Amino acid sequence: MSPAKPERQICRLIVDHCPDQLKLPFYLWTREAVVHLLAKRCKVKVSVWTAGRLLARWGFTPQKPVRRAFEQDSKEVGLWLRRKYPAIRAQARQQTALIFGADEMGLRDDHAAGRSFSPQGQTPVIWGTGQRFRCNLISAITNRGQLQFMVFKERFTVAVFLKFLRRLLWQNRRRLFLIIDNHPGHLAQATVRWFKTHRKQLRVYFLPGYSPELNPDEYLNQDVKTNAVGRTRPLDRNEMVGNVRAYLRSTQANRGLVKRYFQAEPVRYAAL
Repeated sequence: MSPAKPERQICRLIVDHCPDQLKLPFYLWTREAVVHLLAKRCKVKVSVWTAGRLLARWGFTPQKPVRRAFEQDSKEVGLWLRRKYPAIRAQARQQTALIFGADEMGLRDDHAAGRSFSPQGQTPVIWGTGQRFRCNLISAITNRGQLQFMVFKERFTVAVFLKFLRRLLWQNRRRLFLIIDNHPGHLAQATVRWFKTHRKQLRVYFLPGYSPELNPDEYLNQDVKTNAVGRTRPLDRNEMVGNVRAYLRSTQANRGLVKRYFQAEPVRYAAL
């Protein structure tokens, strides 16, 4: 059932704005926030249960929000989707090149994913070492299901990035098109010089600024963070690195799984 005119106006406010943009004391659209919105805009008082029923009737469901930077340029994103990436794809087909989307990520041992059942009023406790350790990951994927990765303990530097790129070229004898973000390590003078030296083998394209959701490799990152780190409790960094490498090797062997990262709505443009 489509909402009546006043309800359509409320729906449009919810879709187009965050609560704080409407000067409501909320960060997310909850039932309580909708109660306040109806009171402020329609002078109607309803309970949170009525607000929940109204949201369901209007076709709203509770979902995990996606973070997006204020600095993102929507015109630049639109240009990437409509013109730049289609041109990259056409050129890759003409040159029989592979298109990789690449990214880096830091992993901490204390990352937790999922929920744990516990008696009401008793917060569940997860035991583990009080020491904190981490490792880092660089990975690159294609819509054909290829995955290349490097797990390392040291800090991410230009030297580490170039080491990964050399591996990527060695493991793939075809010409490569690499899509990356504007991380300072990608824009450093030494990196740019290396790109120029290897331009016959590798062409590099940069995503629009502040647009990580356009990179399919971000969905691999989320998977690794949740399932290789968030659901285990390693005793030390070596065990953590081993867990991450084992998970990535199993993912690497499952091309269908890698292809599914391209089915998320923001990156479906790169699935073909």
